[in-house]
Amino acid sequence: MASSIIGGLVESGHPAKLISAADPFPASLERLREIAPVNVCADNATAAAEADVVILAVKPQVMAEATNSIARAVRTRRAVVISIAAGVTITSMQARLGPGAAIVRCMPNTPALLGCGASALYANDRVSQQQRQYAEATLAAVGITCWVPEEAALDAITALSGSGPAYFFLFMEAMIDAACELGLDRETATTMTLQTGLGSARMALESDVDLVELRRRVTSPGGTTERAVENFESNGLRELVAKAIGAAADRAAEMAREMG
Repeated sequence: MASSIIGGLVESGHPAKLISAADPFPASLERLREIAPVNVCADNATAAAEADVVILAVKPQVMAEATNSIARAVRTRRAVVISIAAGVTITSMQARLGPGAAIVRCMPNTPALLGCGASALYANDRVSQQQRQYAEATLAAVGITCWVPEEAALDAITALSGSGPAYFFLFMEAMIDAACELGLDRETATTMTLQTGLGSARMALESDVDLVELRRRVTSPGGTTERAVENFESNGLRELVAKAIGAAADRAAEMAREMG
């Protein structure tokens, strides 16, 4: 994800020479240098020493170590810290960065790897308007952004768009399997399913009508689509989706408690 953000920033015009990156694995830094000629550093403290914006693109399990390593630099520079780690609360980060730390929590999703991500952001009250603009511009380099009014809303965002790509992949898997049961070969079923998904998403994004109307236009009375949609509805598709996303949101909240 860090490589995608850096690539998006450079592609959008941000000078690579103003970006510094640190990673414990030299091979990762070499791959990054292939994307953009950024400054690579041996440790986090060096990378953050002159930064106005610090992005923590790390796993939740190593967030304590990462925040400890940059705490002095962040306090000295009064930099804004952007975290993309799920479940790590602002309170837990302030315990290491200091109560005055300006922190933005962000929940991006994996389509950011293609510059087509969806990222939600929440800022604590230490973040200035200019720092909010920095954070928004950073994540806008890999897709769309939105701000949420409460940190707890990030649990719902995690369940919706953070985990969301997996839901679509699962549904497409099921469509492909069903088509194969009807006699199509897997290659044809896969090609037609993926293109249908792509075309449907584009129609939803580019149309001047809502999803209900788009669905109505495809669903001819007495036709094949109507039969399938009625089957989905009668078998509780909406309730199943609601339960699944609710379970994901509950797990996101649990992770925040577990991380302390």
